[in-house]
Amino acid sequence: MALILSGGICLTDVPKDKIISGKKGKYANLTITINDEPDKFGNNASITMAQTKEEREAKSPKVYLGNCKLVWTNDVMPKVPPRDGAPMQSSAPQSSSNDDLPF
Repeated sequence: MALILSGGICLTDVPKDKIISGKKGKYANLTITINDEPDKFGNNASITMAQTKEEREAKSPKVYLGNCKLVWTNDVMPKVPPRDGAPMQSSAPQSSSNDDLPF
């Protein structure tokens, strides 16, 4: 699925210890969560600081940075990439040959 989101973040909310210095600049790892329904302001997604596995397991609070709106999509559903060696799953339901349907 190709899509375009438009949004912004509050730079003052980015924790200084989460800014990574690289060869070509400074970076912050983010997580963008796309919601099924827009909020009361029309936002379809939220932006938070990415959490480590340890932070997620410890239920550390997320650092919320901003919102996004979906402004364009090509309406094609993507396949979810496999995680930890799991087989790839399709988003379409699989039909059964034993469903007794005439078509």
